[in-house]
Amino acid sequence: MTLVVVPVRYPLSARSKRTLRKAIEVARERDAALTILHVNLYQNGRKVTRMDLKEEVERAVGRLENARYVVRTGFLVEESILEEVAAEEADVVVVGHKQASRWRRLFQRLTDNPDIEAYLRNHLDCEIITVEGTTA
Repeated sequence: MTLVVVPVRYPLSARSKRTLRKAIEVARERDAALTILHVNLYQNGRKVTRMDLKEEVERAVGRLENARYVVRTGFLVEESILEEVAAEEADVVVVGHKQASRWRRLFQRLTDNPDIEAYLRNHLDCEIITVEGTTA
């Protein structure tokens, strides 16, 4: 089965809601499972639970079929997302435009390759869908 992963902030920001809605749309179009991911940062000391994440998402978009809620803990959001994508062998990752920009900066520092989409395709065999923000 196809797997779509979408990283989101908690509580959901307007951008996270747009990204989540796009991920839901992609998962439905592809008859895919959906993993909704939040990363607790060690340095923030805040502990969001899977139930917190699930309740917040359901308040925003309603109950989701075939959705899994995952909370990881790490120092870098981007690294934790990549670990989840690799561990789950995701087929598609839906990220917000700002997240994609942070990934590009991180990868440029680590690999001298700012093309995160090409890197993920080559290393994880994964499609990246970037959701642009709106000015509304």
